[in-house]
Amino acid sequence: MSLQFPQPPLHIRAPQKTEMRTQFGALCYRIVKDRPQILLVTSRGSGRWIIPKGWPQHKATPAQAAATEAWEEAGVRGRIVDQCIGLYSYFKEVDKGGQLPCAVLVYPIKVKALADAFPEAGERKRRWFSCKKAAAQVEEPELRHLLRGFDPRLVRR
Repeated sequence: MSLQFPQPPLHIRAPQKTEMRTQFGALCYRIVKDRPQILLVTSRGSGRWIIPKGWPQHKATPAQAAATEAWEEAGVRGRIVDQCIGLYSYFKEVDKGGQLPCAVLVYPIKVKALADAFPEAGERKRRWFSCKKAAAQVEEPELRHLLRGFDPRLVRR
């Protein structure tokens, strides 16, 4: 028997310049002909395919922060599950060629609708992929593994 506890809201302190940073990502999915499809967006800088993700938000749970990023970056409206399904790491490019190490905790969102107008609509592309094709599009090995093995039947409802 496992005990499940709701995720409390975060209280954020300022990180040191070289510390690992935490972000929250949204694995946005839908079911088409009994198969999951994953929504990826392009990054604003390099144009590579990524999942929506962003920084912690004061007084928001990690799942709520992931849902906010899904809306801002992809126009996603859907049902977020407060269950981290995995994590991955990457280096975020910052000003003057620097890099910040980041760990991204990933939360699933079953997409109900995609808005045409959303905050970053003019800055990103979005596209649906099969799990296998989504995995082939992303650069991060841990995210690739998570996407390839994603099974929405295992997501707590």
